[in-house]
Amino acid sequence: MLFTLWLILASAFVSAYEGCDFSEGKWVTDETSFHPLYDASRDCPFIGQGFDCLRNARPDRKYLKYRWMPSSCDLPRFDGRKFLETNKGKKIMFVGDSISNNMWQSLTCLLHIAVPNSSYTLTIQTQELSVFSFPEYGASIMWLKNGFLVDLVLDKEKGRILKLDSISSGDQWKGVDVLIFNSYHWWTHTGKSQTWDYFEVGGEVMKNMDHMEAFKIGLTTWAKWVDSDIDTSKTRVLFQGIAASHVDKKGCLRKTEPDKEPMAPYPGVDIVKSVLSNMAKPVQLLDITLMTQLRRDGHPSIYTGRGTSFDDCSHWCLAGVPDAWNEILYALLLGN
Repeated sequence: MLFTLWLILASAFVSAYEGCDFSEGKWVTDETSFHPLYDASRDCPFIGQGFDCLRNARPDRKYLKYRWMPSSCDLPRFDGRKFLETNKGKKIMFVGDSISNNMWQSLTCLLHIAVPNSSYTLTIQTQELSVFSFPEYGASIMWLKNGFLVDLVLDKEKGRILKLDSISSGDQWKGVDVLIFNSYHWWTHTGKSQTWDYFEVGGEVMKNMDHMEAFKIGLTTWAKWVDSDIDTSKTRVLFQGIAASHVDKKGCLRKTEPDKEPMAPYPGVDIVKSVLSNMAKPVQLLDITLMTQLRRDGHPSIYTGRGTSFDDCSHWCLAGVPDAWNEILYALLLGN
C-alpha cells in the first residue's frame, strides 16, 4: 500500500516538472519560516568564510527572504532527506570554478540541515578535490576544482599554456552518477587575474585570442569529450549555466533588493546554448543567468571577511541565490 502511494506521488512529481522552464521567472519575497533555507553560521560549520555574509557583519537581511518563482510552474521545496534517499549509494560531482564551489557548498548545507543527526565527513582529498559524504546513505557530494575543463599546462620556456583542444584529466570525471559541469568566469579574466600566458589550438601557440572565441573552442572540446567518453545511460550530465557577476559601474555594495530589469544579453550564454544543442549525448542546462542578473544584492560585496577594501560582486552569499540553483537541480534530478 505504501509503495503504491509512493509510486503515485513520484509519478505526479515527474509529470508536474517534466519540461518546465525554470530559467524564466522572478524573485518574490517569502516571509514564511522556510526562507532562508538554513542559517549558515549555525547549521553549516563547514561553510567557507567568504560566503557567510552575516558572520562577516553584513547588516541587512532582506536578501535572505527572496525565493525564485518560475513563470510557468512551481519550484518544489527542497527536500534534503528525499534527495539523499533517492541518491543512496551515488556519487554527485561538481566540476568547475569557485562559482561551482558556491553551489556545492549550498547543497552540502541544504542536505546537512535536512538530516542534522546523520554523521557526515568532509575531506580535502587533493588540492582540487573536496568530498562531502553521508555514510548513512552511502552518498558523496564532491567538488573538483577545474575552471577551464580543458588543459592548462606549464611550459618551461613559454609559461602557462591553455590548450583549447586537449583534455587529459577526464578520467577524474568517470564513474560518477551525476556530473554538474561549470566553466565561464576564468575565461573572462584579464591582466593580473589571468591565469594563462598563451593559448594553444591545433598545435599552434598564440599570445592573443578573443576570449569568447577561446571559450567556444574549449567548451566544444569538453562537449566532444562527453559525447565520446561518458555513458549517459549510467551518468546524468548537467551544465551549470553562467552566473552573472556585477563587476560594473553600479557594483553591488549596499544593494538590498533585486533589480527590476535584467542587464543586457550576457556574453557567453549563446555559446553555451549553441554548444550544448549540438551535442550527441543528452546534457541538461541549468540556466541560471536571468535569475542571477536580477540579484545584484546577493553578492558578499565587502562582507567576505577580507576587509572592506575587497569588494566581491562575483560570488554569492549563503544562504542565498545558489540555494535556488539547487532547488532547480533537485527538481531536475527527481522530476526527469
